[in-house]
Amino acid sequence: MDDVHVPPGPGAPSGLRVPGRELAEQFSHASGPGGQGVNTTDSRVQLSLDLATPTALSETQRARALSHLAGRLTGSVLTVSASEHRSQRQNRTAARTRLAALLREAVVPPLTRHPTRPTRGSQRRRLDAKRRRAETKRRRRQPGTE
Repeated sequence: MDDVHVPPGPGAPSGLRVPGRELAEQFSHASGPGGQGVNTTDSRVQLSLDLATPTALSETQRARALSHLAGRLTGSVLTVSASEHRSQRQNRTAARTRLAALLREAVVPPLTRHPTRPTRGSQRRRLDAKRRRAETKRRRRQPGTE
């Protein structure tokens, strides 16, 4: 079985390579319309990876992946299906590409917001607007109530 290669990016600067021995493939009949060969080929591919044990992920990456993909996991197993092609080989490639994209997205560190101070100009504009609004409301009052 082929390895899954994840391109370099945030969270995995040198990329990732998940060995094929850690992946589990299952083949079944693809649903949907077909032709003469509709019930004769097992072209649907399910590719599974247990995120609790992969050697390709560090502890930090594993924790990020488990938390990011929590809704897609069954226990700690991530399963990806591909059945859009009639060819099993093309579906295997599509499933591997999809798995690599999910892993690439899952190991990205969360973005942190660094709070900034409002600029002097924005503070001045806010206070000017407050003064204008107060003046408008003051002019609406009944004369002699002051």
